[in-house]
Amino acid sequence: MKDLHILPLLSLVSLAAGHGAVTSYVIGGKTYNGYDGFAPSTSGPTIQRQWPDYNPILSSTSPMMTCNGGTSAQLSAPIAAGDNITAVWKQWTHQQGPVMVWMYKCEGDFSSCTGSGKNWFKIDQLGLTAPPLTSANWGTAVVCKNLKWSSVIPKQLAPGNYLIRHELLALHQTNTPQFYPECAQLVVSGSGTALPPANHMYSIPTYASMTDPGVMVRTPVLQKLVRLLCILPSCPFWRLGD
Repeated sequence: MKDLHILPLLSLVSLAAGHGAVTSYVIGGKTYNGYDGFAPSTSGPTIQRQWPDYNPILSSTSPMMTCNGGTSAQLSAPIAAGDNITAVWKQWTHQQGPVMVWMYKCEGDFSSCTGSGKNWFKIDQLGLTAPPLTSANWGTAVVCKNLKWSSVIPKQLAPGNYLIRHELLALHQTNTPQFYPECAQLVVSGSGTALPPANHMYSIPTYASMTDPGVMVRTPVLQKLVRLLCILPSCPFWRLGD
């Protein structure tokens, strides 16, 4: 006879075994370890802001949306504008949904940079890559297959202290969008002078509503519509000339 007392524990283990989070970054061939939410005492100093576990955020207005609850990290990584940064996941289990990469310019030290206000801008995204209109052709399916995502820091970006935020939005469950954001701290160098215009700046949380068609997928029919139209949460990503 099975011990019913262990069933809740097994459920938690099963939940932790799914989903995922960014656990390291690669910049210029160098790997920067991220935070390990399941072993905080062994994580050590990191460029990444702390996150609690692999579980999703279930509301676009949750304060956790900014950096998954994380505050200032101990370290930061140097990167030149125009260079690549690759986020690496230890695991990721969902194929259907977009990938979004955001940045935020800190006005001062990272210790006082909270990510508040309408100062987030998107530098990269991928929704549906199709046809064919299948789960395997979403941005998150690329992460599921490769466990990494590479983006270019805009070459024209002004130097300074920045947060970079990788966000996966899982849409595999009807009526239950799942947000997975993590942030890291970058010191951007270069000769650029640009920042995005006001119409490319957003607040996180609240950049998207739970009723947006690219977020709340209520029925299988709407799921098909989201796939067909490749609907992403609003907010275009920034390119020079926008």
